[in-house]
Amino acid sequence: KCTYLEIEQVERTHAVVLSRPAWLWGAEMGANEHGLCVGNEGVWTREPVGEEEALLGMDLVRLGLERGSSAREALEVMAALLERYGQGGSCKEEPEPFSYHNTFLLADRSEAWLLETAGRYWAARRVPEGSCNISNQLSIGREITAEHAGLRQRAHSQGWWSGEGEFSFAEAFSLPQQPPRMEAAKARYQAGKELLRQHAGHITAETFMAILRDKASGICVDSEGFRTAGSMVSVLPQDPALPCVHFFTATPDPSRSVFKPFIFVAGIKPVPQVASPTFHDDPARQIPRFQRTVDRRHQLYRRHQAALEMMEEDQEKGQKLLETLRDLEQQGLEGVKELLGGRVTPSPEELADLFFDCVEAEMKFYT
Repeated sequence: KCTYLEIEQVERTHAVVLSRPAWLWGAEMGANEHGLCVGNEGVWTREPVGEEEALLGMDLVRLGLERGSSAREALEVMAALLERYGQGGSCKEEPEPFSYHNTFLLADRSEAWLLETAGRYWAARRVPEGSCNISNQLSIGREITAEHAGLRQRAHSQGWWSGEGEFSFAEAFSLPQQPPRMEAAKARYQAGKELLRQHAGHITAETFMAILRDKASGICVDSEGFRTAGSMVSVLPQDPALPCVHFFTATPDPSRSVFKPFIFVAGIKPVPQVASPTFHDDPARQIPRFQRTVDRRHQLYRRHQAALEMMEEDQEKGQKLLETLRDLEQQGLEGVKELLGGRVTPSPEELADLFFDCVEAEMKFYT
């Protein structure tokens, strides 16, 4: 059972850790036990956006993680499901439908891929080296590694491509004008690209955390009732003997949140403090959908929000709390460096409790 559709199950699914809007089945980003990471962004294209319920891009993120053991395998899974079921349905928990198509970043220990879609059509590019970012716009031009079998024919038949010369997916399928709320995507995309370029060759987990917290670029949003939601940074060592480490905030606005490490091991301790409540008569499951609202905040989110209010009311106290939270994050980063550098060997029990312990520590600081 995905958010809106039921699809056939597969024989085996992989263990996953997901950062997701609580009302739906899929995820905005996550990782699986094999060191595969996938994340998505909304995009509008020349293909009409279907309000008809199908797979959400966020469902495809989870399906790729559950069914793919590598970036390439997940891409094949997601593309096949997209072609078969299509994408559509509201992506927001409100009575007024809000729909979009999707772009995805996929990375594993050895390679990274960019997958971009327009309705059931798609194009993919393997990222050979360096860095790559996405932000609410198509960015695959002429460098296409794989594509939907009917992609060029579709562009040609609609008059979006002459059929001559090199084919560019972004040029053919991008809207001449983005929806107003997404106009800022161009500047955000360029700013992200530039920030990555500045750190080329020495990008660390801290580099990514700083970029995700960057307010000036618009990457970290905290205005007009729209706030950047959960954030995630992953370290994927090329040495298979070393574990992959996934840092999650589990709270909005990374500039005032703590990145906490998670590692896949047997017997991971459940962390109910970051699991949203479930509802017997969930308005997202009833037809018509979203006719009323429910409070989906988990325990950590509630305490985090209360702390944000305090930070805004008492700046001096707020600054002290922020410094304490940064110290907690730094401890996690240092511990991970020691682990990956082979300087410490934590017990399997310690790793199983790692994320739980970090969340507990953060909650104590809030009280």
